[in-house]
Amino acid sequence: MSTLSIDNVTLAFGGVKALSQVSFEITPGAIHGLIGPNGAGKTSLFNVVSGIYTPTSGSVRFDDHTISDLRLDQINRLGVARTFQNIMVFPELSLVANVMIGRQSRTYASVLQSILRTRHERSERQLAHQRALELLSYVGLDAKADELAANLPYGEQRQLDIARALATDPKILLLDEPAAGLNQQERLSLRKLILKLHDFGYTVVLIEHDIKLVMGLCSHIVVLEYGNKIADGTPEDIQTDERVIAAYLGTGLKNAEN
Repeated sequence: MSTLSIDNVTLAFGGVKALSQVSFEITPGAIHGLIGPNGAGKTSLFNVVSGIYTPTSGSVRFDDHTISDLRLDQINRLGVARTFQNIMVFPELSLVANVMIGRQSRTYASVLQSILRTRHERSERQLAHQRALELLSYVGLDAKADELAANLPYGEQRQLDIARALATDPKILLLDEPAAGLNQQERLSLRKLILKLHDFGYTVVLIEHDIKLVMGLCSHIVVLEYGNKIADGTPEDIQTDERVIAAYLGTGLKNAEN
């Protein structure tokens, strides 16, 4: 099982530091939370881990590899997948086609083989289609596999986004504000899906502003403020940490699970 290690990561844009010497470790097979106010550096950290940004200093290690100097596609092939704050489905394509696009990182047919529709390319496409249907079933969307993504309600588009990330066969899944814009029923469905991911052995790291959701799901939480890590511990630790209460959540944090 793979551990993700963030070691003294700093990310600067000119004179502005989005992250400042952030260090923590994501243990395998658990649900972790990454919280903090807007502008705290949470998404910037996801961008570093997933290969969108290269850190100014420090390093990220995953599965015994230093990944902070790798491209996004290389990191993805090692087993790191993510979703984004804004849903990034292809509305004009079917659900199954959307998930098959995510599967491309695990296919190896060349451009020429694709043009010629060789036996190898057809076999890979068939397997990708089968896997896409399996994942749509996994997230509860198999009955709509041939519908256009544009026709899905917002909550189901989130589920489709997660299915496409799962198509890359990740070991760790980074979810960036998956509950944003969801109604209460959709949030309950999301919670069940994340618990299902955990039960199947996925490591999940969750950026989320819904503190009740985070406290109810996560076994470990890291708190950022202005690019600095100010707390790192269990939900119980975080609920009673005066720095977190003062800097971000207020006294309501102590009642987050109520």
